[in-house]
Amino acid sequence: MGRLGRILRQSVMAVRAFKLRTLFCVVSVALGISSITIIVAATEGAFKKAFDMVALFGPDALLVVSGSDEARAIGKREKTLTLEDVQAVKEAFPGAYVVAPSTSMGDVTVAYRDKKYQSLVVGSTSDFSRAWTWPVVEGSDFTDADIRGLRNVAILGSHVVEELFAKEDPVGKYLFVKGIPVQVVGVLSDRGTTPTGQNLDNRLIMPISTVMRKMQNERKYISVFRVRFVDQKKLSRYEEEVRLLLRQRHQLPEGVPDDFRIISPKEIIKFLAALTGSLVVFLGIVGVISLVVAGFVLANLFLLSVKERSKEIGIRRSVGARRNDIRLQFLGEAVTLTTIGGLIGFVSAIGGSRLLTLIADFPIHFSWKAFAVGLLLSWFVGIAFGLQPASRAANLEPIEAIRT
Repeated sequence: MGRLGRILRQSVMAVRAFKLRTLFCVVSVALGISSITIIVAATEGAFKKAFDMVALFGPDALLVVSGSDEARAIGKREKTLTLEDVQAVKEAFPGAYVVAPSTSMGDVTVAYRDKKYQSLVVGSTSDFSRAWTWPVVEGSDFTDADIRGLRNVAILGSHVVEELFAKEDPVGKYLFVKGIPVQVVGVLSDRGTTPTGQNLDNRLIMPISTVMRKMQNERKYISVFRVRFVDQKKLSRYEEEVRLLLRQRHQLPEGVPDDFRIISPKEIIKFLAALTGSLVVFLGIVGVISLVVAGFVLANLFLLSVKERSKEIGIRRSVGARRNDIRLQFLGEAVTLTTIGGLIGFVSAIGGSRLLTLIADFPIHFSWKAFAVGLLLSWFVGIAFGLQPASRAANLEPIEAIRT
């Protein structure tokens, strides 16, 4: 153990002595390790974001959307779901504790006094908050009487409140939606943005009957409806049963594509994986190339170092150092350098990830896995690319080395 300790001390002394070699090796390894560390953190961040979104979306929920890419391609109407479809799903699935239809209108002018704002207007039922796990933090929710009475009431997203009311309490105030006076009865909690950057708080919720009859001149068709089931373990089976029920109601023959789309929590995970996949692949290629370049830099610098230190190696061999001692010393130097580079790379990755998050709002999550992967890769580079120079140093004959 004492012999090994002396070899390690000599390795550290050599690292401190050859400062230029140390600088080049550390910088090259740090660049590669920082890229790889960001990849691991980005992958973890993507999955964490996906599961956070699934929890927010509801692991027990299905979202059924009117129309589909295939249906639109063959010229079918965009809105294909009806209020009767919603009622049929309620009756067919006793295990569904919420079935909430919605319809929407984009870029609607909302005005309060001298302020105007373009907002998304969503028409829904009194189950909206429960269907989307989106609580009302000020005022109150809709009631069934609001829906039946086609009342002009609204619940505002927090961003709409900021734009129109600033610090003024909006509850009880009246604003104009497409020229219709609407009373604010509540304010939704902050929800933030989607991974694609869409502001979720930029919306105004009104009774679906009011939006359909007074704004859309519509009595039948809706945009989406959301279903939440008591037993979420059977969600895949429920998804297929809902699909079969709607196909039967829409009289779609076998082979004809669905004229609706069902989004489940699995779809959200797939979407985020696709969204982050391209950037992760790009960073992966850059990281691997950086590590290979770092390895070649290290190997070449150590081969030069072997030539420069041949007399030192010869003297050490002549006074009793074994071949294995020389090999371990050079490997120890390589691993020490790559460990320092790995630690610097990990710190650099934290700084780089903040820049990435600031520019692209990319989900990053650092954990012990990112640190462990970075450290293990740095050791791998040190051993893999330092082994050949270390073996060459160990195989030098003492007399020839001293003469050189």
